[in-house]
Amino acid sequence: MRQQFHAMALVVRDYDEAIDWYTKALGFELLEDTPMDAAKRWVRIAPRGSQGACMLLARAVNGEQASRIGNQAGGRVFLFLHTDDFARDHAHMKAQGVHFCEEPRHEDYGTVVVFEDLYGNRWDLIEPKA
Repeated sequence: MRQQFHAMALVVRDYDEAIDWYTKALGFELLEDTPMDAAKRWVRIAPRGSQGACMLLARAVNGEQASRIGNQAGGRVFLFLHTDDFARDHAHMKAQGVHFCEEPRHEDYGTVVVFEDLYGNRWDLIEPKA
C-alpha cells in the first residue's frame, strides 16, 4: 500500500484574510475555493510549483477552535517550508512585511530562518543543503 499526506488543516480567523496573506506574503497558489454552505468553504493553498501536500484553510467556527488560531503547535515551529532559493524567498517575504523571529542561520542541514504567519504560527523557511 502507498500512502501520502494530501492536506493539513490550518485554523484561521477568516478565509479571505488568510488567502490574501498566504498568496501575497508567501507567494502561495490558491488551488481551490469552493463554497460548502453559507458559512463554510473548502479552501486549499500550496507553494507555487509544489507537488506535495497542500494546506486546507479551516475557518474557526467556535471558541475552542478560535483559541487555537496562531498557536496550533504550542509555540513551537509548526510548519517547514523548503525552498530552492533562500535569498529570493527571504527577500520577497521581508518586502511583504513577514515577521522573522531571528536572523537567517546556516546549519548542517541548510540555511534556515524562523518566521511567523499572520496569526503567529511559527514556520521554518529552509533551503536544504544539496
